[in-house]
Amino acid sequence: MNVKFRLTIMNFFQFFVWGAWLITVANYWFGTKNWDGAQFGAIFSTMGIASIFMPTLCGIVADRWINAEKLYGALHILGGLTLLYVPQVSNPSDFFWVILVAMIFYMPTIALSNSVAYNALKKGGLDVVKDFPPIRVWGTIGFIVAMWITNLTGNKASENQFYIAAIAAIFLGLYSFTLPKCEPEGNTTENKSFMELMGLSSFKLFADYKLALFFVFSMFLGAALQLTNAYGDVFLDDFKHDPVYADSLVVKYSTLIMSISQISETLFILAIPFFLRRFGIKQVMLFSMIAWVLRFGLFAYGNPGDGLWMIILSCVVYGMAFDFFNISGSLFVETSTDSKIRSSAQGLFMMMTNGFGAVLGSVVSGQIISMYFTDAATGEKDWHNIWLTFAAYALVIAIAFAVLFKHKHNPKDVANITH
Repeated sequence: MNVKFRLTIMNFFQFFVWGAWLITVANYWFGTKNWDGAQFGAIFSTMGIASIFMPTLCGIVADRWINAEKLYGALHILGGLTLLYVPQVSNPSDFFWVILVAMIFYMPTIALSNSVAYNALKKGGLDVVKDFPPIRVWGTIGFIVAMWITNLTGNKASENQFYIAAIAAIFLGLYSFTLPKCEPEGNTTENKSFMELMGLSSFKLFADYKLALFFVFSMFLGAALQLTNAYGDVFLDDFKHDPVYADSLVVKYSTLIMSISQISETLFILAIPFFLRRFGIKQVMLFSMIAWVLRFGLFAYGNPGDGLWMIILSCVVYGMAFDFFNISGSLFVETSTDSKIRSSAQGLFMMMTNGFGAVLGSVVSGQIISMYFTDAATGEKDWHNIWLTFAAYALVIAIAFAVLFKHKHNPKDVANITH
């Protein structure tokens, strides 16, 4: 079994585990358990909370003491066992804590999977920029497959969704121990500073102006991702309150419409090698930010009638918005850091995007929407101005990034990823 196929299996199940329950947990919460909506939003904050510290912490451990693929496998097994327990929870408060534990085990595996893949490809003499995106695209396919399996088997409101995810996680954990070794490279003690001995060297990356800016903007873009994840589907579903659109396909199949975003994602992943080599990381990141402006702006003016094309196009540009930031950003971290802090550097990237960015996006946007864009009497949301505000946010970030982030593209830098 060649290394690319082995990594494809890893990526497929990495996101299959997440997709099996993330999209449908609301149906379980409201439809099966009949729990109150006030506490539901906290469930999605568990990903941000876990991402603030776990990816960096686990990256340090992988860089100094434990093979990354072994740590990756152990975390998935522990996460799978936690998911097996979820159906036993009988109240929303305990549900939050159990999901938080599951996310503590799951979130660092995203960064670790990148480290394992990059290391295996390099050891195999392969081109990371060329060969990783076609492998990573199977992660998105795994997410979509899991989502549809949960729906089509009638388990979107059932506890079985957690069993599906748990079995996949435990399988992936065991499978991970067969992957190519990704050994620590920072475990010697000769002439080491205190920071190096404690595995905190990756935090020195913030002393580099360019990398520090990159991580800050990663946080802001992580917030943008949280906005679309949190409000995209409910925005489409809210058209049911308008008699003109109540029976439209967008209302009936809002989740299916939103899945166009994931399908688009699979296509743009494959375009990353060309864009990185042709334009460089700064331009690719700018393309991502402009795509976020379009994502939100098209939603602002779209509707299920004559504006349906705007909703569809918004879902299409999501692929560029997500991939050109998330996947390309991960590759940029790989090219810009020492291999001895490979895993912890990827963990920092995760901390800024899925950690601080996710918390920033969920908390601040919730307060702004509640204070300025929600009718106190009816609870109706002014989606047009909500999306325009988000579009303006993304535009400000894009302009600031273009001015502040200094990076001259050199195609040789991209080629050096293979070394």
